[in-house]
Formats: sequence, structure tokens, C-alpha cells
Amino acid sequence: MSTEKMTMPQLGESVTEGTIEKWLVAPGDHVNKYDPIAEVNTDKVNAEVPSSFSGIMKELLANEGDTLEVGEVICTIDIEGGESSEAPAEETKEEPEKTSSPASKAAAPVKTKQEKTADNSSKARYSPAVLRLSQEHDIDLTQVHGSGKEGRITRKDLQKLIDSGSIPSASDAPSKTEEQPAAQTATAASSAPKTPSQGPSVQSAPGDIEIPVTGIRKAIAANMLKSKHEAPHAWTMMEVDVTNLVTYRDSLKADFKQKEGFNLTYFAFFVKAIAQALKEFPQMNSMWAGDKIIQKKDINISIAVATEDALFVPVIKHADEKTIKGIGREINELAQKVRAGKLKSEDMQGGTFTVNNTGSFGSVQSMGIINHPQAAILQVESIVKRPVVMDHGMIGVRDMVNLCLSLDHRVLDGLVCGRFLQRVKEILETISKENTSVY
Repeated sequence: MSTEKMTMPQLGESVTEGTIEKWLVAPGDHVNKYDPIAEVNTDKVNAEVPSSFSGIMKELLANEGDTLEVGEVICTIDIEGGESSEAPAEETKEEPEKTSSPASKAAAPVKTKQEKTADNSSKARYSPAVLRLSQEHDIDLTQVHGSGKEGRITRKDLQKLIDSGSIPSASDAPSKTEEQPAAQTATAASSAPKTPSQGPSVQSAPGDIEIPVTGIRKAIAANMLKSKHEAPHAWTMMEVDVTNLVTYRDSLKADFKQKEGFNLTYFAFFVKAIAQALKEFPQMNSMWAGDKIIQKKDINISIAVATEDALFVPVIKHADEKTIKGIGREINELAQKVRAGKLKSEDMQGGTFTVNNTGSFGSVQSMGIINHPQAAILQVESIVKRPVVMDHGMIGVRDMVNLCLSLDHRVLDGLVCGRFLQRVKEILETISKENTSVY
């Protein structure tokens, strides 16, 4: 019998760590290859991790709630029919923590200040995401206490410091001869500003309901906070007369549903128009990358789909190459996956521009937070009937919709955004039975 290690998988582009939300197995359980063994949450997706082997679960090396970097061992499985693959004695002696359980890690001796400094000064222990973030914000990593496995510094540790505004730099480090009394250290720690993750000091009163923050809600909060902190948001809105679109779609919907088996929604027309305009204004399909702007070749539209307690952003790949019917089918399938809890990590990867159907719950005007690292998000508001001044001063009742665009002002300026919205407006206002096909 041999023992195999399962590691934290990479569940999305740029994902560097994941949190064990729930173990679905226990030591001693028999698992088959591809059986789900744990629910893992990242800042992009909540997913089940399948077993890479068939055998007996030997040891769970992380507790529920622990955050581990991609590639770190999360559990071991005994595989029948093989020889033991234990590490040689000298390797075990050098890195004992790698084969210890969560309980034994808790009982490990506390390292001295000098040992911690030596550990933290080793760049080999820093992930690329940590190094990049520390360089961008001039953070002295030797002064950061890591919350990851074996005291490793994670991206979340740095994000907390950045959000709090208390960023340690090399000039803040005490000299080697400086020693702070324990009482002074404790006072300084207690007076330090709280990070946003700690929240304000709010006490529950009788009758209040306390709702635990789920892992996916924490991930949504972290991503939204990152977007607002890093991207200078600007906002613009344009109103569009979609009377002809409404008339055309309503004339098709009954036959379409009977023939295709799903509803032809207004939203499919909007996504198609936006994808067409993105092809004509490729600057809108860009991302900020520090020292450069990356203009993406593929037009992959992220759409926001909400459940009762979370928001997911699956992606319609190559939306500019799909028909209105094809886009409508994909919107329907992705929404069903979200609500059935069957959305996969690959369904959420590769988005280049986000379209949010805020009109589905009656909103008429909103300012979306950009889906980092994209450069813009377009909110499609509710279609409402309004009196509108027509040609020759006549007033008519028309179907009107507001399109609200939030943009990253590092990447985009008002001129290109205005022209892009004007083009979307033109496409939508000229949709009709005579010149538009859904197939």
C-alpha cells in the first residue's frame, strides 16, 4: 500500500490560494477517483474538489476554514497495491510540518523572533501574488505576520494591511538594538487600527439576528473592495428607445419558446448588441496590468447571476460570434447551473467585459462595481414606458431603458466610452423584424 498526497488545486485564472469550506470525507472513508472530497472557496468560485485517487482517506492536513496556497498538501490517501512512498528520514527531519496533522501543528513549538525573521526573509516562501502585491504597495515582508500554513504570508494578509492603511515599510522596522517591553507591545497592538475584515465594533441587541458570513460572501466582499481600492471608477449613463426591440421580441416569444424550449429574453438582444459594439471599440475590451494595458482578443461577456445569498459571474465565451438565439440559450443554461449549484470553475474564467441585468428586479439607474481586473461593467436597467418627445414636437409613449456604464479611468476615457454607448444605442434602436434575425 502506498500513500499519495492531494494538493490544493488551481480553481481559476490568477487564483493562488483556496479556503477549505467543508470536508465531505473523514479519515478512514473509502473514496473513488473523481469523488468530491471537499468544498473549497476562492475569490472567484466555490467548487467541489474531486479525489485524484481511489483508496482510503488517511489524514486531513487542513481544518475547515484554513486557507492554503495552490500546490500545498491538503490530505493523504492510502492506495492499495503499491509500496509505501514515505519521505526519507533526512527529508522528514528537515520539514516535519509537511506530514503533521492540524492538531499536531497546533502543538508545535513557537518560533523565536530571530527564526520568524529568517523564515519571512526567504523569498522562496512568498507566492508570486504576494511578491507582486508587496512591490506594488512598498510593503516590507519581513514585518508581516503570516496567517498561512507554517506562518506563510498570503495575499489576504497583505490585502488586510492595504485596506487598513497600516502598511509597514523598511523605515518602520526597529533597529537590532531596540527592544520593546511586553507591556508596550501589547498597548501598541490594542491601539492599532482595525482592518475592514474585523469590522466596526457593533454589538447585537435583543431581537437582532446574527447572520454568519459565508466563505463565498467573504470572497465577494474582498473582490469588490479590491476593485474599489484599485480602480478609479467613473460613471456615465445613456437612455435608449427600445420600442421596436420590444415589439419584435414579443411577436416571437411564444413560437420561439415552443420551438426552442427556452424563453427568448430581452437580455439576449442586449448582450448581442454589446458584443457587436465591443468588436468595433476593442479598447473597451481591455484590462489594467500595472505597466501596460492588455487589449483582449476574445470577447467573453461575464453576466451576473444572483442566488438568495450570493452573486456568480459566469462567462459567455466568444459572444460576438454567437447569434441572439445562441446567446439566449447560453444565458439560460448558465443561470440554471448557478441555481442548481452545478457551476464549474471553467464556467467563470476568461471574462473580458461584464453585463449586469439589473433591470430584472426593477432598477432604473445604478452604478456597478467593476469586475476586477476588467475595465468596465454595463448595467442594463428596467425597460419602462415613458412619454417621449418625438419628431416634429409630438409626444408619444415609448419603451425606454437606461444603460449605465462604470469604467476604470486608468484604462478608459469618456470619449471612447461615449462613442461605445452611442453605438450600442444605435444597434438597439434599429432592431426590427425587417433587419434583425435571432438565428
